[in-house]
Amino acid sequence: MIHNSLTVNENEDQVMNAKQGTILIAAQMAGLLERLDEVTFTRPLPLFHGSTIGQHFRHILEFYTCLFEGVLPARVDYSGRKRNHAISEKPGVALAVLDYIADAVKRQDEHQWLNVESEFSDEVVAHVQRPVYMSSMGRELQYAFDHAVHHLAIIRMGLEVYFPEIQVDEDLGVAPSTLKYKKEGRKIRLGDAIPKTVYG
Repeated sequence: MIHNSLTVNENEDQVMNAKQGTILIAAQMAGLLERLDEVTFTRPLPLFHGSTIGQHFRHILEFYTCLFEGVLPARVDYSGRKRNHAISEKPGVALAVLDYIADAVKRQDEHQWLNVESEFSDEVVAHVQRPVYMSSMGRELQYAFDHAVHHLAIIRMGLEVYFPEIQVDEDLGVAPSTLKYKKEGRKIRLGDAIPKTVYG
C-alpha cells in the first residue's frame, strides 16, 4: 500500500528527490481518494465545464503510467498515452493505479535519458514528425509532479464548491515552493515580482 511507502525522507538534512516526491504526492492523492465515493467521483461539475473529479484524477495518473511505459524504448509520448476510463469511473481503480505508480517509481533511474515527443498544435498533419526533445526520468518525474499539483488544485476547487463536507488537506494542490515561501513568511515586493531585465 502507498501509505507504507511514506518513509521517503528519513534524514531531514537530505533534500527530497523526484522519486520520493512521487511517492509523497501518490500518498496524498490516495488519502483523498479514500474519502471519495463513486457519486462524488463521477458527478459532472459546472465549474469543470461538465468534466468530473474522476477525469482529473485519470489525467494525472495516465501521465505517470505513460512515463513508465516509455522507459524501455526511452521514448515518451504523453499525447499518445493510453486512456483507461475505468480510472475516472471507480475510485478503487484509481487507488490501484496509484499503488502501481508508488511501486514502479522506486525502480526508476532518475538519470536515464528519455526522448519526449511534443505537441504544440491540434492540427493533424500527415507524415510530419512532431518535435522530440531530450529529457531524463528525473526531469519527467518533476514534470508529472507539477502537473499533478496543478490538477489537484482544480480538484480541490471542485470539492470546496460542490462537496464542502469532504475534508481536504490544507496543502492539496499547493506547490512545494509556495508552501516553503509561506513558511518563511516572506513579503512580496514589486521588485521581486518583476524581472530586473524588464524594469532596468
